[in-house]
Amino acid sequence: MPFRWTCILLATVYFNATVRADNWERFRGPNGNGISMDKNIPLKFSATENVLWKAKIPGDGNSSPIIWGDRLFLQTASLDGANRALLCLDAKTGKEIWTRTIPGANIKLSRKDTSHASATPTTDGEAVYIPFWNGKDIVLVAYKFNGDKLWERNLGEFVSQHGAGTSPILYKDLLIFSHDKDAFRQAVKKIGPIQNPSTLYAFDKRTGKTVWEAPREAVRACYSMPFILERPGAGPELMVTSTTAITSYDPLTGKSNWYWTWTFAKDALRTIAATAYTDGMLLACSGDGSGERLAVGVELKGKGKEIRPEQVWSNAKQFPYVTCMLTKGEHVYFVNDLGVAGCFHTKSGKEVWFERIPDAKFYASPLMIDGKMYAASEQGDFYVIDVATKYNLLAKNSLGERIRATPAVANDRLYVRGQYHLYCIGNK
Repeated sequence: MPFRWTCILLATVYFNATVRADNWERFRGPNGNGISMDKNIPLKFSATENVLWKAKIPGDGNSSPIIWGDRLFLQTASLDGANRALLCLDAKTGKEIWTRTIPGANIKLSRKDTSHASATPTTDGEAVYIPFWNGKDIVLVAYKFNGDKLWERNLGEFVSQHGAGTSPILYKDLLIFSHDKDAFRQAVKKIGPIQNPSTLYAFDKRTGKTVWEAPREAVRACYSMPFILERPGAGPELMVTSTTAITSYDPLTGKSNWYWTWTFAKDALRTIAATAYTDGMLLACSGDGSGERLAVGVELKGKGKEIRPEQVWSNAKQFPYVTCMLTKGEHVYFVNDLGVAGCFHTKSGKEVWFERIPDAKFYASPLMIDGKMYAASEQGDFYVIDVATKYNLLAKNSLGERIRATPAVANDRLYVRGQYHLYCIGNK
């Protein structure tokens, strides 16, 4: 290849990588893996130190911020439950650009750590897509970047004692949404069967029209975000995890490629955390309010249509229920709901280290930023832990207010949603 074209190709690759690194377009960033390559996020900060701006957030919610260029989007719900809102803020200053609302109802939820605004929007830089839960139905809405409504779809009733919280993803021209709900209105007693089954949808992102839909078995409402799996020698796969199975779909048609079925000792457990993939292994977590937990390592053997998913290990005690995992090399890292940080070997499931963090609980998923795990506790403390084979706490930073939403990273800035404020953290 001539030198000139080599330079152009390298420059194009670098430009595309840079553009993508500057955006955090969905829950946990590009492909939902929670990994940022930004190098200049401060190791130490507080409610006043290394805070570039701080904005009051109206209402309440567990939705995470997303960023595209100089636009930041965040869902919230009014404290009286009368409406749900999508906020568009200037990512550089925190100032409001526009707000769009829909009416809602104040539904009593079984857990105080859930909210009426838990789903995170996604964007392609031209429009932003958000599933609102009005207290009964899921209403999927697309807005242009100037705030004009592009389209709206009512996906019907969502049934769960915990409320809604599943977030959509984008793939090419498709908006993909997993509408997994409880099979019964009283899930524990199995009373009042739901007539309309859970469904996996793919919509035309420009019009909102259904491109394909795939019926799914409805057992318990699940919130695990799908992701696109790309492996050597195989086409892109849409991976969806729920209380019944880990399933691979063709993202363009919705046709099932293969699936692996969960096996539980007692009742089926719910999935909330996103499934992770590394080095031929799928890592999935499930749990229940009773305290039951089950994590599995599933190896993908074979190629193409001959894929054979086989469970290699399981762990019924130490892995998270709510928070997502991070992978690097041959290890998986996490903080769990009970305030313990861990590192395990992905192939064998064996413990490398497992350390309790005093007085901490985690509902926000950790991020990996420049080889360090940034984990925000419900108590409002940020723990920065070295991503290594020995436990090493590098810093503890306090923001002074409750944190349940997973942070976002873009343009060397860390965006954190607290109970009352949105913080933009960076080197001044």
